[in-house]
Amino acid sequence: MHRQVLLENILRSDATSTLLGGQLPIHVINNSQYISPLTASAEVKKTYVGDNLPSLDDAIHTALSDNIKTVMVVGPAGSGKTTALTKLVVGWAKGEHLQNFSYVFHFCLRELNSLDEMFSLETFLSHRHGHFTPEILSLALQEPEKLLFVFDELDQYKHSLDPAVHTLCTDLSQVASEPCLVASLLHGTLLKGATILVATTPTGHLEFLNGTRVEVLGFLKPQRKAYFEEFFTDPASANSALINMERTLGFYNFCTSPRFCWTVCSIYKSLVDAGESLPETLTQMFVSIMVHLIRALSLTEARSRDLVAALGRMASHCCLEQHSSCTKEEMYSFGFQQFLTSQTSVDVFLRVEGDLESDAGAFSFHSQLMQEFSLALSFFMDKSPCQSVKEMLEKHEGRAKFLDLYLAGLSEPTQRRPLEILLGEFNSDRILDFKQWLKSSSQKTLKDFYKDRQLHFFHLLHQCHNPSLVKEIITPSARIGISYGGLGLQDCVALNYVTVCLGEMEQLNLYSTKDFMEEEAESLVPAMALSEKIILSQSSLRTGSIPHLASALRNGRTKELDLSYSHLGDAKLKILCTGLRDCQLQILKLTVCKLTEACCGDLASVLTSQNSQLHVLDLMFNDLGDQGFMQLCQALRSPYCKLQDLELHTCDLTAGSMEALSATLCSGQSELREINLTQNAIGDRGMELLSKSLQHPRCKLQCLNLYDSQLTGGCCAGLSEALKSEHWSLLELDLSVNELGQEGVLLLCEALSRPGCPIEKLGLTRCELTYSVFKELGSLLRGGTSRLKSLSVSLNSVGDQGAKHLWDAIAHPHCLLEVLEVEMLQLTDACVGDLCAAVSASKTLRSLDLRNNLLTNASVPALVQLMEDSHNMQEMNLRYNDFGEDVFEMLDSCSKIRY
Repeated sequence: MHRQVLLENILRSDATSTLLGGQLPIHVINNSQYISPLTASAEVKKTYVGDNLPSLDDAIHTALSDNIKTVMVVGPAGSGKTTALTKLVVGWAKGEHLQNFSYVFHFCLRELNSLDEMFSLETFLSHRHGHFTPEILSLALQEPEKLLFVFDELDQYKHSLDPAVHTLCTDLSQVASEPCLVASLLHGTLLKGATILVATTPTGHLEFLNGTRVEVLGFLKPQRKAYFEEFFTDPASANSALINMERTLGFYNFCTSPRFCWTVCSIYKSLVDAGESLPETLTQMFVSIMVHLIRALSLTEARSRDLVAALGRMASHCCLEQHSSCTKEEMYSFGFQQFLTSQTSVDVFLRVEGDLESDAGAFSFHSQLMQEFSLALSFFMDKSPCQSVKEMLEKHEGRAKFLDLYLAGLSEPTQRRPLEILLGEFNSDRILDFKQWLKSSSQKTLKDFYKDRQLHFFHLLHQCHNPSLVKEIITPSARIGISYGGLGLQDCVALNYVTVCLGEMEQLNLYSTKDFMEEEAESLVPAMALSEKIILSQSSLRTGSIPHLASALRNGRTKELDLSYSHLGDAKLKILCTGLRDCQLQILKLTVCKLTEACCGDLASVLTSQNSQLHVLDLMFNDLGDQGFMQLCQALRSPYCKLQDLELHTCDLTAGSMEALSATLCSGQSELREINLTQNAIGDRGMELLSKSLQHPRCKLQCLNLYDSQLTGGCCAGLSEALKSEHWSLLELDLSVNELGQEGVLLLCEALSRPGCPIEKLGLTRCELTYSVFKELGSLLRGGTSRLKSLSVSLNSVGDQGAKHLWDAIAHPHCLLEVLEVEMLQLTDACVGDLCAAVSASKTLRSLDLRNNLLTNASVPALVQLMEDSHNMQEMNLRYNDFGEDVFEMLDSCSKIRY
């Protein structure tokens, strides 16, 4: 009998479905329209998208079948909790599941707020379930492990659950207040062993409860698709409605709400039936809702304006006082007197608890969205001049999330027009005031570097939906190239809208985006396609985002893509290459992307593509190995390959792949001009192979970096021969951090003195150079044949005596040096006189690096005077010398000195 009565009580609910309040749970269940919301653990945030998540039904059944005694279903309003609990109770009553429970007691805690009587548990249950005889109820309570108590709307419960407030009951016959009985049941002191299932929005009550928490996410895209297909009988209508919602609203968190999906479907259907266009913004959506509700009441224009004004006053009160509901007395103070009758029911706009005409009734908005829209609308309808937009926003700051968005939308004539037809014209002074505030605030914010503030104004511009306004506000002085890393989906949509309105973006900076997901990438495809440069360095890209990035590159104007430190991996790069083969990209940075030999075939296919425009490829710190690099060398010989700069710092290369590189350089088909082989095990054997190619007439290489490549003096003879060749084309050569030694470098100096030797930049840092080598370098620089403009000889311990040869050379009119690095040569104050004289005499030197030497305070006045007097010198680096605080002020006085 209990099952039948329970089922009948649910089925005979006298409530009705409303546009804002949602569809009645029992209607959803009876019409077979139920779609279970999804759940996740409390820790899950945005990482859930694309994962296989349990449905709410499965999560509840799993928790109850695991002998868990308290299960808390927590989710935002409208997320489907009540419908799920109703379905569970109906299913039990019909014998479909949970048959291990003999009795299920179903309560809406909001309905218990008004009970002020004293009960024992038996009389309380009899009061709520009068069909029980005392005998049956008594027997039922003897087996608590077979009882399930379902409590809905805990967030609406007005009494405390703090056990310190109550003397919790343990005896079934103990008489206590209803709040004490409920608290005793929830804390397990009464009917110990009974199972408790609670549903609530996030609320302070939860801190007093222990148990398993089930987080409700609501509807994601697949569930929304199923819902729309169920709502609209015509598949084409369902599809077009769904596409519109996902494009215009789907990026908002509240679109996971089944109740909101009901509202959207209902209003879309009314618009389609009336032959009207579907909304393009959140504001237009709520304009359509408000128009629909006002028309349903058939009020005059004057009374409609009065109703909007009353709703606005109520909305402001709820925002400022943080009240979720209002009393009838408060409703009268807002101006609702004429609307609180059964003939002109306000319950189409508001949730009404209790009798509409009773003084005990309570009134609340169905959602924060409708509350804040009412506030924005009433502000523009108000004809009084007493409050500015700035004052109104400051008054509600931090308490109205969507207020300025709605104001932005309603400030546009096309969006507010349907309401003006019903309500009359808006206050033009307030609209002008808002537009002036929006323009001045936006332009001020866009000159700063605060990402969140910029994005907020992008949201406002998106809500305005006026491309001309975007171009008027975002002038060339706006700093919209700052890092927008870590964007949410809403942010991506707003940023994309602004970019599309502008027509182009110099730089789309998404640096340090920790979880770039498919939906976010998809929403940014137009913006990426319009960007000259895309920065995604230090980012983490989901696999689903890569096809959208590839699509943007394939169809866009991007010239540079930076994916450094993104740990992309071979599989994702393979997907990206589908776009790289046919795009305008010229620079691709893939430093530290966890790439291996396996990716080189895909990169080779990009380089050999007829449509590839790639000029610079940065693959530093990836374990490509010799076999991978040889595939790239083969691609470099393709007539379609345009690559000029290849960065291979620390790519696990050895001499084994240098023959392939040498063959490529000698082929005459390679466009390669620069290659960086830093920290690879090239060795003397590899250098021997490269030296042969460097004197080949077809070699076009201009820059070769062999920093820390395990070279010794044994390679210098072959390199020296190459340097003497008339076909030598290198302009820059870095041999730093290799054990070349005195004999090896002296051979190089001899070759460098050849008339016509084109070397302009030479790196010999930490190459075990001696006094004799510095003497020869000085002679080379003075000789009149050297074209050297940049020389690095740091970390060679030659002291003042060795450096003197360089100072003498710098002073010579034949010396062309512009940059000299002499870090850590053990220089002392004794060399400063020669140094200053040489620099003063030089006509070309502009940068001198003296870091990590032994200079003291005594040298500072002369060095400062030198830099102040010199017209050529632009920078002197004195960091990490032995200076005391006494000279810091003097050093600070010269902007050209770094210390």
